[in-house]
Amino acid sequence: QVQLVESGGGLVQAGGSLRLSCAASTAIFTFKAMAWYRQAPGKQRELVVKITNGGSRNSADFVKGRFIISRDNAKDIMYLQMNALEPEDTAVYYCNADSYSGVHYWGKGTLVTVSA
Repeated sequence: QVQLVESGGGLVQAGGSLRLSCAASTAIFTFKAMAWYRQAPGKQRELVVKITNGGSRNSADFVKGRFIISRDNAKDIMYLQMNALEPEDTAVYYCNADSYSGVHYWGKGTLVTVSA
């Protein structure tokens, strides 16, 4: 069973930065793609940014160049560097991985709170 464990969330002031990590229990190069999603209180879960095994990236409009996704295949960790955080970025951030066989894996999430 593949496990994804997020870390790095916390409380930060508006304009600050955080780096989230997603550690996988298996080699991440075996995934077709990995992504970060988020879910704010009372809202649906939404895609933040995705990276394919080939390195292609696509991000939501609200990212506006503030967030950078990366992956370290040697450590089996995916990162999300978040800069210029805004109160609207407050949410639980989830790690996602898609296998080539169509299986979707999720972590349990890490809470990011941005104060005004």
